[in-house]
Amino acid sequence: MSFIQKLSATDHPVNVSKELVAAGTTFLAMAYITIVNPAILSDAGMDFGAVFVATCLAAGLGSMLMGLVGRLPVGLAPGMGQNAFFSYVIVIGMGHPWQTALGAVFVSGVIFVLISIFPIREWLINSIPMNLKRGISAGIGFFIGFIALQSAGVIEGSDATMVTMADVARPETLFCFIGFTLIIILSARRVFGAIILGILTASILGWVTGVTEFGGVFSAPPSIAPVFLELDIMAALEVSLIPVILAMLLVDVFDTAGTLVAVSQRAGLTDRQGNITNLRGALLADSSATVIGSMLGTSSTTSYIESSAGVEAGGRSGLTAIFVGVFFLLAIFLAPLAQSVPAYATAAALLFVACLMVSSLGELNWQEYNDFVPAVLGAMAMPLTFSIADGIGIAFISYALIRAGSWGQIMRSDWPIYFIAVLFLAKFIWL
Repeated sequence: MSFIQKLSATDHPVNVSKELVAAGTTFLAMAYITIVNPAILSDAGMDFGAVFVATCLAAGLGSMLMGLVGRLPVGLAPGMGQNAFFSYVIVIGMGHPWQTALGAVFVSGVIFVLISIFPIREWLINSIPMNLKRGISAGIGFFIGFIALQSAGVIEGSDATMVTMADVARPETLFCFIGFTLIIILSARRVFGAIILGILTASILGWVTGVTEFGGVFSAPPSIAPVFLELDIMAALEVSLIPVILAMLLVDVFDTAGTLVAVSQRAGLTDRQGNITNLRGALLADSSATVIGSMLGTSSTTSYIESSAGVEAGGRSGLTAIFVGVFFLLAIFLAPLAQSVPAYATAAALLFVACLMVSSLGELNWQEYNDFVPAVLGAMAMPLTFSIADGIGIAFISYALIRAGSWGQIMRSDWPIYFIAVLFLAKFIWL
């Protein structure tokens, strides 16, 4: 068996050209993190340029680790939400230095690794019932659809209604929907690389009309020295930071669970029970990436749901993740090019993927309340709470309550479901 074929979690042959196009699609959908993450962590007092390099390195090494160990087409990078928690809760809200916050990320990462080596984390994810897995997949579809519509300028915040229609007459919105329509047409015609062609079309329209600026191709990277190995592990072991580390643990475990379930189901990399192929390797790669990222100088690194765009473009093996990692490492030197792809261009791809993922709701048993109600609640909660983990928590709690109330079914339910439900209930109340 060749090295490339070993990167597949199944017996299906690996198509290198498809994996490369899929990786490009995933990278373009994730590239925003190279700017957004340094911007958020700089609010905590960290050097923007150094965090930019740390972000690219963490994403590059983490994605390559996922490809080699996890053998799944999933890209990794510092997570949105985790970076905001890092800056605005731990540093600004609680008053801890950013070095201590990095130490907390390291400690939580070590715990992630330990529970990934032992079957605890794998057991937790495999205990998710099939109907909840379908709800998670759909919920993440709604979640990234919400983000896509926001990035495209279709919706915006409102004091009166929380969210409302934005000014859709802007050229950015028009270019997004041109790219979106092109993706649909090309996909319907089974054109290879439809998603990446849609992203590039929307980007080029913005560049040639002057709506967005093309920043060039190459630039010299800044120094990573201001944040590299600056973590304070001893300070992170203070009693006051135990709730912080537990919160990081819970969010990372179930954010990763939701992402891996959704992406693997779309890629056909699950068995008949919906369990993910080579899950333990994927979890070990994800948790190890958090440890590596903390040492490089960034917040928790995690699996990205934007990988779904690459799956729809043909990614089916770890080779996609390895290529994504290479693109992130090159982005250290190609920062102007990566930053030139506007958010509304990648929104076209994410909106298309969102539509595909929501279709999993059609597989629910709509005649059984205890089958579809928890799945739908979780799916609705993800975009409305703006959290994959919280949506999963609401789904588990409702599932456990319905099963417990149906005395004839409570004995047929696995006790891990109740354990996870109680865990989330405790998080919602105390963390």
